[in-house]
Amino acid sequence: MEGNYYGSVAQPHLMGQPSQPMMNAYPGVNTMYGPPPSQSMGAAPFVAPVSPYPNLNSSLAAPTYPPVGMDSPSAPLLGPGAIGPTAPSSDMFGPVPGYEGIGDNSGRFLPPPPPALIPGPAVPSPENAEWTIPCISEDAAKEAFLQYAKESCCYGTSPAQDMVFKEFTSFNTYRYRLETFTESREFNWQTKPFDGHAADVGVHGTPPQPWDIPVQYPALFKDDEKKMPVPGTSSIKTCPQCMGIGKTTCTKCAGTGRVQCTWCHGTGHRDGEDSCSTCQGHGTESCRTCSGAMQCCQGCSGKGKVVNFIQLTVTWKNNIFEFVADHNSDFQTDLFKKVTGEKLFTDEQHLVSPLVTFPKQSINKASQDGQNEHYNTFSSTSRILRQRQTIELLPLTKVHYTWKENPYSYFVYGRENKVYTTNYPQKCCCVLL
Repeated sequence: MEGNYYGSVAQPHLMGQPSQPMMNAYPGVNTMYGPPPSQSMGAAPFVAPVSPYPNLNSSLAAPTYPPVGMDSPSAPLLGPGAIGPTAPSSDMFGPVPGYEGIGDNSGRFLPPPPPALIPGPAVPSPENAEWTIPCISEDAAKEAFLQYAKESCCYGTSPAQDMVFKEFTSFNTYRYRLETFTESREFNWQTKPFDGHAADVGVHGTPPQPWDIPVQYPALFKDDEKKMPVPGTSSIKTCPQCMGIGKTTCTKCAGTGRVQCTWCHGTGHRDGEDSCSTCQGHGTESCRTCSGAMQCCQGCSGKGKVVNFIQLTVTWKNNIFEFVADHNSDFQTDLFKKVTGEKLFTDEQHLVSPLVTFPKQSINKASQDGQNEHYNTFSSTSRILRQRQTIELLPLTKVHYTWKENPYSYFVYGRENKVYTTNYPQKCCCVLL
């Protein structure tokens, strides 16, 4: 297939949220680079698609639900004798209407309600676009090559300063990018020390389902995550770690108040001494963790009670699909990931429409493939909040030159005028000591 895909799928998609008017951005005439490929004289103009969903509500944000009983951070329970956090036993959690079957601490992923929209065919609107982009200048090509030599270890600058240009060949191409901003939700049981808040199980009736809980959206097209308790699911229990007394046996000394001496390692003797001066020859010393007494229970922070609740985790992710059209050269396409191009087209809606009249047919096909891929991948597992598609012209020029009467070449690419070459003529061997 013509062109290269990179940076494709990563997460989920779809659910009824807003649609806003399409934004179609065509910059004016660019004066830096050569003409785009496949743009023959008299070619049909690119027609921007129109949203097939003109009557959608454009509201994006829902009010934030006030968190319930979350003044202090969640602290997982510790089982008897445990050194680190452990999952609470399943009998700690009573059944909650609508959340049956999650009697452990493993997360449960939640598919969204059925999608309200299915992407439809594009409805073209008349739009003319002409691109007349001159080739990169000799001064810009020389400056880019000189900078490349200065930044490369062991490269001399003489070729960049003394070269003789022979020919400039333009291989400009296009990059299509589709961004699908999705929201996914999952829930699991959490336990934290009692913080004085009253239990709310049954107070508000049946707890709301995860997708019914309103959550304020973050900035669009940026990854984010938010955690909150599900209202009506918190209950207060006796701490199973300490059985409600707020203290537990020290796990380091097993309640004896004594541990092995760190200086003599329990032998009672040290080099050059008849007996260890630290432990007086006993081989043990006082436990510094509990000082001979029971230690504060880590599961309840000494309160004797814990709060169990269902935690909702909302994840927003910007999923990216990219495609670079074939440029018919030996340039490595992956290098385009590090540079930007000239923006020719931008379209942002709830669900964008596939492109159909762009002069480069592989871009039209990439638009259709990308939207089908994102819809099929994400619509059953998450909710699509917004989509944005863009087309960039990626400048790419091959510079042919001679140095000391020998022929060489290099590529200049991207708006940043980056350089790529495999046969730089002046290299030295550096030895790092």
